[in-house]
Amino acid sequence: MKRILLLALPFALMTACSNPPATTGEATTAPAASAPAAAGIDGALLGTRHWTLETATDASGKRIDGLFVRTDKPVTLDFTDGRVAVSNTCNGLGGSYTLEGDALSMGSLMSTNMACEPELMALDGLVSERLQGGKLTVRSLDASKLTLVTASGDVLVFAGAPTAETRYGGQGETVFLEVDAQSKPCSHPLMKDATCLQVREVKYDDQGLEQGQRGAWENFYGNIEGYTHQPGVRNVLRVKRYEVKNPPADGASQAYVLDMVVGSEQVKP
Repeated sequence: MKRILLLALPFALMTACSNPPATTGEATTAPAASAPAAAGIDGALLGTRHWTLETATDASGKRIDGLFVRTDKPVTLDFTDGRVAVSNTCNGLGGSYTLEGDALSMGSLMSTNMACEPELMALDGLVSERLQGGKLTVRSLDASKLTLVTASGDVLVFAGAPTAETRYGGQGETVFLEVDAQSKPCSHPLMKDATCLQVREVKYDDQGLEQGQRGAWENFYGNIEGYTHQPGVRNVLRVKRYEVKNPPADGASQAYVLDMVVGSEQVKP
């Protein structure tokens, strides 16, 4: 077996800046920002959505092309417990924020230290330049749109999609799943010739040390939101597991959402 990626487990055990897939659903409240917003600005909405960058124009109305170098993965903001996480840049960015009236203030953004292609490296700088320090004006905020205006007059419009916590009405449980390199045929009452991922749970302590023995592979009949399996690659995933309230008769009682890929290895046939 040839190992192609391995991330440090202590990092994986920390609270993640997760980036689950955007799916519509009924919203619930999430922790609000540290200060109340002005009338018409519902700060609690910030934490209930993933905010993906939809349009960005400068003060003259010209599109800021450098912010859209990842066309398949737009820059995304997540607000949780007084902190903001920026994903789909080269490096993960994050820092504190406050919302007072319509003024959104972000502190210095901490960053991981990865090297990427020049355009992606430049993306980190363009995002940091517009978000950190000073104050942004919240021009509008509702369940589907967040519009921010920078001090220099740039207008950033983000589309909102409910977080998993919003959709499932709770924080969920963090678990680690090892997914084997190959799926296998499995019996499914609703699907002929079904194939299932082969998974087993992995347990770690607070220091990232594995606990106990890994069990036997089991059929995984459901879906892990945000995860696309690549045959021949074995992964360890950190996922959030949610209880599904009032599932349909033929539906699963639990939902799994990808938080991050902890480690991967190529497995020879």
